[in-house]
Amino acid sequence: MPEIWLNYGESDVVLDIRAENLEQNVGPAGGSMEDADLSERLASSLDMSRPVELAVLHNTRSTRKVISALYAICEQKSLQFPRITADRGILGAVRSGLPEGSAISEFDGADLSAPNLVFVGEIELDGLFGFETVSTRLMRRFGGENMLAAYAKRKGNLPAPGQPTESIREAKRFADGFEITGIEIVANPGGVVDVSVGHPSQTMGISRSLEHAAVRDVGRHKAVIASTGKGASNDTLGRSLSSLWGCHCGVRPGGMAVLLAECGGGLGHAALMQFVEGRLGADRLQSPPRYVDGMEGLLYLTEVQKSFQVGIVSTLPELYVKKLNMVPLGGAGSALEHILKAHGPRQKVVVVPDGARTLLR
Repeated sequence: MPEIWLNYGESDVVLDIRAENLEQNVGPAGGSMEDADLSERLASSLDMSRPVELAVLHNTRSTRKVISALYAICEQKSLQFPRITADRGILGAVRSGLPEGSAISEFDGADLSAPNLVFVGEIELDGLFGFETVSTRLMRRFGGENMLAAYAKRKGNLPAPGQPTESIREAKRFADGFEITGIEIVANPGGVVDVSVGHPSQTMGISRSLEHAAVRDVGRHKAVIASTGKGASNDTLGRSLSSLWGCHCGVRPGGMAVLLAECGGGLGHAALMQFVEGRLGADRLQSPPRYVDGMEGLLYLTEVQKSFQVGIVSTLPELYVKKLNMVPLGGAGSALEHILKAHGPRQKVVVVPDGARTLLR
């Protein structure tokens, strides 16, 4: 019986599945950069001789690896270590991966154009923008009106991960308004695949590296079980849904997709909370007068559910899950049992262990 390990929050859980029920175990392709190559790329593209403040937007293994490489460069050249800032929610996790005595504080975003500010983030798939980049993260946080324009330019009512979109052009225009630097990272479970340093409106170009590694032509199947691949991508339901968008084209009408996402931070997006509280109806999602954080996730969820059923293994209150028309499941084993009961004991299942960086087509 094959054992497949799937991420669930800060840990992994095992999915025991019979060989006759496993259609395919799908993961991203490609190798990763050697440590020496990564250090050389960073040293040649970022001037560490001046004071640098790294604003960590995403706490992943790859962002920690890049920070460690920058620290090593400073140590080799006897340069001052960069100051680190991060959002409150990830501050402790980022701090735990830094050398003793490192300076770290909460990122307040008071001056986005500070000349020494360098944003660090890992590119992932995104339903609205195609890719989640430094530019899109900054616009989601600081560009309210711009987000309404980006939402209005979406590709229909279904998610478009891994595709060039008009919405990401809005993010590029937003980022163009600031003289800032970004370190954009493409990664897979093996390490860093590619890295780009420069203005965020330009570094987003390495999303092509993620697209090349992420796309999997697997056809359509009756059942898919997906994990996001890392805790940083399933800390809230809002973040976790991007892994569902990457898989939705691989699910047949009448089938089922199950998402493993701990969601220790809850729903995460205001639109999802307003919906479960009855303050935001699906009828207001088409042409809203203002953008509500995570509105596109709610729209996409209601649309894909017209084609197939969505289940979730999470710590979310069952009331929330059912309000969102999702099926609450008790664990990876329970998810498999539910699929086999609903679609027959011989049903084949596609398993996606790294949904945040996998695109089924």
